[in-house]
Amino acid sequence: MKFRTCLLVILTLLLTAPGILGPASTSPRADPASSTDEPGILTPPAGDHPRINGPRIYGARPGKPFLFRIPATGQRPMTFAASGLPQGLSLDPQTGIISGQVATPGTYSSTLTAENSFGKASREFRIVIGQTLALTPPMGWNSWYIHYHRVSDTVMRQAAEQMIATGMADYGYSYVNIDDCWMVKVNSDDPEIGGLTRDADGRLLSNKRFPDMKAMTDFIHAKGLKAGIYISPGPETCAGYAGSYSHEAQDARTFADWGFDFLKYDWCSYSTKAAGKTVDDYKKPYTQMWNELQKLDRDIVLNLCQYGMGDVWKWGAEVGHCWRTTGDLGLERATSLPGFYSIGFSNATHWNHARPGAWNDPDYILIGWVGDAHKQGEGTATSLTPNEQYSYMSMWSLMASPLIFSGDMARLDPFTLNVLCNHEVIEVNQDPLGRQARITRQTPDQLVLTKELEDGSVAVGLFNLSDKPAQLTVSWADIGISGSQSVRDLWRQKEIGRFERTFTATCGRHGVVFVRLASYSER
Repeated sequence: MKFRTCLLVILTLLLTAPGILGPASTSPRADPASSTDEPGILTPPAGDHPRINGPRIYGARPGKPFLFRIPATGQRPMTFAASGLPQGLSLDPQTGIISGQVATPGTYSSTLTAENSFGKASREFRIVIGQTLALTPPMGWNSWYIHYHRVSDTVMRQAAEQMIATGMADYGYSYVNIDDCWMVKVNSDDPEIGGLTRDADGRLLSNKRFPDMKAMTDFIHAKGLKAGIYISPGPETCAGYAGSYSHEAQDARTFADWGFDFLKYDWCSYSTKAAGKTVDDYKKPYTQMWNELQKLDRDIVLNLCQYGMGDVWKWGAEVGHCWRTTGDLGLERATSLPGFYSIGFSNATHWNHARPGAWNDPDYILIGWVGDAHKQGEGTATSLTPNEQYSYMSMWSLMASPLIFSGDMARLDPFTLNVLCNHEVIEVNQDPLGRQARITRQTPDQLVLTKELEDGSVAVGLFNLSDKPAQLTVSWADIGISGSQSVRDLWRQKEIGRFERTFTATCGRHGVVFVRLASYSER
């Protein structure tokens, strides 16, 4: 049988390693030898027994195409079943793909089941048919930080195949998103990417690297995954390709006809058309596209990429589902800490503006094999240490951020998969309550984030920002709980013990201790 989940790949590594806390020697990343406290692979491998992962709630609009692939780890072949599905939906028992459409608004409680020769697993799943999409933060992959102007139909299809083959899809990753450079480049004489930007009827054209957009999205959808696209409201995109300016309604219909499920709408050259710098000016192009998307016979999640201008977190939910709160993470210069920290610190301050269907977006997860955004050349191994990568993923999960990986899907190594594919970490991000973690404490040397979860437990991230190991403490009074608490290490997926009033842990340099606290009486 094939090993189809990412953590079964990790099992092979673990069986030949002296221990899970040794350095991740097979991973293409910075040598952690200069630090004595860098962990290796912490996430336990997925077992043979089925386990259903990913979101517990999913939203769609009435009468629109519905597509959801049940994320499940365990040995394949596996069969799936579902009870309580609303009328109009059907499940393929072999693939676990739920499809169809639901005409009647409402909340439907269903039970999903996955079964193989090792056993059976079941999970409650709520389907909400209404007007709100993205009830949990979107999860997936974006082409920008690895392929840049080299992106192609072949690259996108391969990314979809890798999302299935590595097991990322079995943890809830579902969006396969093209970024810039799929259109025709304005005034280019390159026959592959130049030419007319629109046909005689004004319909947007893709360049020759994308010969059939509908066929490409059909390929992605056949795997139970979703397809995302990118454009600017300005005349040109950031890379100089055709934008949507004065063709917004037509482009929205084209994206729907092609079968896309996600749109990243990037400010770029719209600055040349904006009347000024008021909130209304910043809001105008997104309001226009949002209104057009509501008219379509297809659900399209709208991502506002406008870098936090006009305090977008205060109004983004009116015209989109998620919004960038800062500049590009890939262009953020490191100081005493890698750039993702400063981006994360800024994003964390907007915690009270996040809720289901409305998410603060601090940009993509740039680990594994990733490109240099300043040079836009071929990718290289991340310079982040293992500790820093665990901190990155922990911070994004606590902040209810979209989990969009933008490294090389064809070069995923066991360590990177262990960071991306920990179901307990992902459950914090995908929690149906939809709270973003608040800052409980922040000093130059430490950060504590706490996130309330639907079941009454609390997720806590203790981040060591200093250059040496340190002890960090969180008190129950800090986070508004009391009594005996059972503390669980989410990265190692193991119980630490029962604690009263406080919890203290040692964090490595730029490291994190990520735990879940639950009332002991509830255990």
